Formats: sequence, C-alpha cells, structure tokens
Amino acid sequence: MHNNADGNKNVEMVLQKPLDREKQEQISLVLTAVDGGEPQMSGTMQILITVLDANDNAPVFTQQTYKATVTENSPKGTVVATVTASDADQGSNSKITYSITNKVDDVRKVFNINQENGEVTLIGNTDFEDSRGFQLSLRASDVGGLTDSCKLIVDVLDLNDNKPEINIMSKSTVISEDAKLNTVVTMINVEDRDTGENGNVQCSVSDSVPFILKSSTNHFYTLVTGSDLDRERASEYNITVTCSDEGVPSLSSSVTLTLQISDVNDNAPVFERSSYEAYIVENNTPGLSIFTVKATDADWNQNARVSYILEDSSVNGVPVSSYVSVSADSGVIHAVRSFDYEQIKDFHFRVKAQDGGSPPLSSNVTVKIMIQDQNDNPPQVLYPVQTGGSLVAEMVPRSADVGYLVTKVVAVDVDSGQNAWLSYKLQKATDRALFEVGLQNGEIRTIRQVTDKDAVKQRLTVIVEDNGQPSRSATVIVNVAVADSFPEVLSEFTELTHDKEYNDNLTFYLVLALAVVSFLFITCLVVIISVKIYRWRQSRILYHSNLPVIPYYPPRYSDTLGTGTLPHVYNYEVCKTTDSRKSDCKFGRAGSQNVLIMDPSSTGTMQRIQSEKSILDEPDSPLEQKPPNNDWRFTQGQRPGPSGATGGPEVAMGTGPWPQPPTEAEQLQALMAAANEVSEATATLGPGTMGLSTRYSPQFTLQHVPDYRQNVYIPGSTATLTSNPQQQQATAQQATQQALPPPQASAQPEPPKAAQTPASKKKSTKKEKK
Repeated sequence: MHNNADGNKNVEMVLQKPLDREKQEQISLVLTAVDGGEPQMSGTMQILITVLDANDNAPVFTQQTYKATVTENSPKGTVVATVTASDADQGSNSKITYSITNKVDDVRKVFNINQENGEVTLIGNTDFEDSRGFQLSLRASDVGGLTDSCKLIVDVLDLNDNKPEINIMSKSTVISEDAKLNTVVTMINVEDRDTGENGNVQCSVSDSVPFILKSSTNHFYTLVTGSDLDRERASEYNITVTCSDEGVPSLSSSVTLTLQISDVNDNAPVFERSSYEAYIVENNTPGLSIFTVKATDADWNQNARVSYILEDSSVNGVPVSSYVSVSADSGVIHAVRSFDYEQIKDFHFRVKAQDGGSPPLSSNVTVKIMIQDQNDNPPQVLYPVQTGGSLVAEMVPRSADVGYLVTKVVAVDVDSGQNAWLSYKLQKATDRALFEVGLQNGEIRTIRQVTDKDAVKQRLTVIVEDNGQPSRSATVIVNVAVADSFPEVLSEFTELTHDKEYNDNLTFYLVLALAVVSFLFITCLVVIISVKIYRWRQSRILYHSNLPVIPYYPPRYSDTLGTGTLPHVYNYEVCKTTDSRKSDCKFGRAGSQNVLIMDPSSTGTMQRIQSEKSILDEPDSPLEQKPPNNDWRFTQGQRPGPSGATGGPEVAMGTGPWPQPPTEAEQLQALMAAANEVSEATATLGPGTMGLSTRYSPQFTLQHVPDYRQNVYIPGSTATLTSNPQQQQATAQQATQQALPPPQASAQPEPPKAAQTPASKKKSTKKEKK
C-alpha cells in the first residue's frame, strides 16, 4: 500500500513468483479493505487474474520413431504415414509446423510431408530394385522456434515388376551339319532383379529345334545339340530361348538366336530322270546340240557344283566319244559326227555327274540316242537289172491276153517307215495303151489284147517313188519284145545294141584320155623337180669337194664379120674333178637367140646344144672317162688357126692362145669325150665349117684370154664333122698335134675356186666384153 499526499492510499498487487499458465490459467483473489472504526467496517472486491500464455513449451512428437511400408511403384500422392506433435502452449504458441530435414535429395524427391497435419506422401517412384527402404528425419516447429524431431522408416515392398534378363555369354553363329551330339552352341546368363518367388526363373526352348537347354550352374544355361543336323533339311535355325519367373503374375522374357548350318559334302548329284532318251534326225550337222541332262546336288556352294563327264564306252567297237560329247558345265550333249540311220539306229552311253566336294561324290545315268530316219536314200531297183553292156528284154507273145504279166519291177528303199513306202508309175512308154504298172506291186501287165500292128520293140520307163518328204525316185527302163520267136527279137534290137555300145566306147575313150593327160602332167612335174634337186645336189657336192681340177680353157670365139665378138655368147660354168661323176657344167643361155652364128665360109655347122644339162656332166657316166671315139678325127687342114689356114710353127711351139695348157693325154681325152657326147645328143651334124677368129694367131697374148674361172668356151673347128672313121681319125690326130703345146709350156693346174656369186659373174662378163 502507498500513501498519497492527499491522504489517499494506493494499493498495488505485486507478482511474487512466476506463473505457469499450463498449470493455472486463471487466479481468483478477494481484496478486503478494513477501516479503523469501531465496528470496523470493511469492504471486499474480487480480483480475477487471467494468466496469459507464453511460448515456454516446445512441440513434442508422440513417437520418436515411426515405421511405415509402401509398395513399390505406388502412385504419387499415396499417404505413407502421419506423424503428430503436441505443444503445451496456447494460441499461436501452440501452432506446429512439420518438415523433412534429410539432406539427401533422393528422399526429398520421393517423399513430402504436410506442414500442418504431418502426413507423409509420395511425390516420386519407389523401386524395390533401386532402394528397398527409406529413413526420413522429421521436425516439428512452433512459432517461437521451439522444435522437436523424430524418424520415419519406410520399407518398400517388392512387386514382380521385373522380367528375367538374358545375357549371352558366348555363341556360335555357324555350326557344321556333321557336329556331334551335345556340342555347345551358346552359353547364356539369366538374372531377375526381383526377390523371392518373383526372382525364381525357369528357361526353356521350343521342341521343334534339335537343341537342348541345360542349366549348368546358378543362373547359367548352355544350349547344346540334341540330335543330328542336316543342312539340306534346314540350313538355318532361329532358336528362341524363353525365361519366366514364378511371380504372380509371372513375367517372362525371350531371346532369338540365329544359327547357320555349314554344308558338308554328304549328298551325291541326282539326275532329274533315272534314264534319258533323245531323238536326233540323221544327216545332222556335227556339233549339233541333241538335248541336255540335268543333275542337282542338295549340298551348297562348291559341294553343289556339278560337272558332267562322258564315261568311256564303245559303240560298235568305236569309242563313244567319237559319237557324242558332253559339256562339262551345262550338261548339253552334242553330236560329234553326222549320223546315218542306215548304219546305226540307236546307241546308249552313260554320263557321270560329279560334284566339286572333297572327296567328290558322283552318280550315273544312262542316255539312249535314237536316230530318226530321213528320206536320204532313193529307191534301188533290184529287177530288172540295168546292165551297161548287154540288153535285157522281156518277151511278150502276140497271143497274150489282157492282164498278161510281162514282168515285175522289184525295188527296195533302205530308209524306214513311210520313207520306204514305194509306188510305181509308168513315166514313158512306146505304147501307153498296151501296158500298165501296178501302183503298189510294180507288176507290168497288158491292158489290152496284143495285135499284129504293135511294134516288136517296146520301151517302158518306170519311175519308182518313195513316200518321203521330199520324195525321192529312181527310174528303170524295161525293154519288152512283142514277138513269138527269138530271131525276130534279135533283128529288132541289134540297132539299139550298137548305139549303146557306141556310147559306152565313147565314154571309155574320154576317161582314158583324161587319165593319160593327168599322168603326163604329173610326170613332167616330177621330172622338173628331180632336175632341180639334182642340180642343187651337184652344186653342193662340188662346193665341198677338195679334189684337184684340170681346167681346159679355150679362148672366146669371134665371128668373121669383123665385129670382134660373137653377137651372143654362150657361157659355161665348169668344175672338173678327177671323178667324172662329180663334174659339173652349166650352160648359160643367150639373151635372145639359141643358135650360134657361124662363119659363112666354113664347111661345118654345129647345131645348138640345149643348155638344160652339160654334155660333160652325165650322171650315168662310168667312174672312168670313156675312151675316145674313133669316128671323130681332125684332118691336117683343120688345125686351129685362121679360117682356111694351117697352123704355123708358133702354134706347135706353144705360143698360141692356150694359157697354162693341160697335158696332151688330158686334152685329147676332153676333146674326144665332148665329141662323143655331141654325137650322142645330136645324132648327125650337117655340113658346115666353123671359122676361127684371129685370136688364134701367134700374136694373141695372155691378156686376151678370158677369165677361165668364170667362163669356159668350147672351141670351134674348121673341120667338117662326118661319120667317116678314116677322115675323123685324121682330123683328130691333126687337132691333137696343133692344139697341144710343147711340154715346157705346161704349168700346174689352178685349183678350183669357191663358187662365185651372180654379182661377181656379172663383173667378170663386163670385163670380158671390155
């Protein structure tokens, strides 16, 4: 109590200790005032005190740990749990706010709590396989900032929401068809993220494939072969492996494996037919394709590559390869030759089909070729026989009635079928009204009565045709004699016989003339070739010969006309050896004339000796020189020298024109041999005298002598060559005395030089002319 200055008193109520609203929210007091009088008087007043709340109490959770469960894959908004906290305060101080205090964002992304009522809900997906449980830290706060905390443990319940996972550990994409049983093809691993029955997995394959799936260890399976494989039956397999769990509902997964079956050469080629028959028309073109054989191989690639081979066999003793050939790649059968139905009608052979495997497999098939006939043969007349030398006639008596069988034409055709069907027709006849020919049988019969007016000589031409396309025919001539006696027939057919003999003789002479001309032509060719070869061989023999040569070189002739040389010079190329068989002498022809120009005053004439072969070179001459012929002689007045003059002493002394003369015996032998050959070649020489030029004079020196290695000239003579033995003997003696020089003038013969070329011969000829 406080006394005021005016005497009043103030009463104050003072709080002596803290109040606790949570214990006593209101306090009711009675204030009593008592005065000092007697009786004391008092007065009372009730004082009601309300204790206002102060935030002196923190929120408190009802539980420190909350537990809840949630099924995985639950939808968003699902209430997982509700937490509750209480605050003893009143009013605003009792308002509580809830929150999640986890620092991990995963929880904040999955769960959310209502700040006012404490409900925990899902805002994300829960997956048992990712997280099997969550722990949430929750906080309760009042306005004053007082807090309390608790834990919420949420367990995620598993659902069968995962399929089994199949992992291929190893696999083969190709396997051989001859693989053995239980050959491992593929190894797989199967996993299921679920638990319990949801994670128990069973795997299997379909029964339609020859493979088995075996469980080796936990979650591991092997795919092996369960039966024999055959690529030809199935070259590829699509194997589906299915794995299922035991959840409710059960989940399964599958994988498809593609497996190729590699080929093994276990199949031989197979022909489309067990045997083949083909037809070909005769007279075919060689190389013609007949038909094709075809074989297939169930294998693959190289093992299925088929080659066709013609097996060795013979047809009528001839290898079948000379009849047909088979293309190795295509199997086309070709005809090697042209077939003739009349020689062979059919034949068969075998064709082998072989694949390209290792080792190769093969099979055989029989092929039969049938030759089809063509109308390639005309009919052949067997009767009547058509002879070239004699005439055959059928006799018909004049008393023959209608239908009298004169004769029958018999013909055959080597073709077959309708090509051999023959028909007979009368093409020409002397009297068509008298005879007829049976169309099918070829019988020639009379169609009317034979009369006396009918000619004795009847000539029928019958044509025989076959039924081929195109048709072929043959013609036969039938001579019919209408007579009662044989002499009458002979008289009528004599003229016809002579005519036929004349034609036959003419044909014979023509053939003979052709044969003779051919023989002469061939003979000339043989002779010319023989001469050429002989000359070439002689030149080769002389070229390689090393024997000494005895030359005989007379000077060149000159004419008496004062020109100094003959108009045409004959050149002789001579090579002489000791063996006359190896001697060679070639004549050179003149440019435009073949006859030497002779001296008009001479009494002897020498005819031209042909230049095909030297008179000194006779292949048939004996090994030794022939002895002189006594028929040829030179008289004393026929000595070499000027025309009509006798030789002077200088000729006998060796000063004449003979350079390096041979011995006397050799000169005489050469002259006699030449004269002998000339007499044999020309038989008889006419009278005449060969004039000698002035080169035989004693003043003729060696510088005028021609090059005897190039040209040799046979000297002439003023003698008249006759066949008188005495005159010829005298002439030979005189020529020998004048031609032979003294022995001291002789020299060694020059050895033969090598064969000269035509160019060197031309140079020598020019030198001679100069």
